[in-house]
Amino acid sequence: MQEVYYPIPCHLQPAYRYLGYQQGDFPHAEILCEEIVSLPMYPGISEEQIEMVVEQITAIIG
Repeated sequence: MQEVYYPIPCHLQPAYRYLGYQQGDFPHAEILCEEIVSLPMYPGISEEQIEMVVEQITAIIG
């Protein structure tokens, strides 16, 4: 299973501009895009990469 994270809500992406949606039309999507943290997770991730992710998260949240 693969999830895709969009840092800009779909309705505000340039490809969908023609639909006429504006900031505020989908507030829940906009809030989620501002608050979600996307972590790298895939079968081929190495132990070294995992450690680097953990170190960065620890540095940020303490």
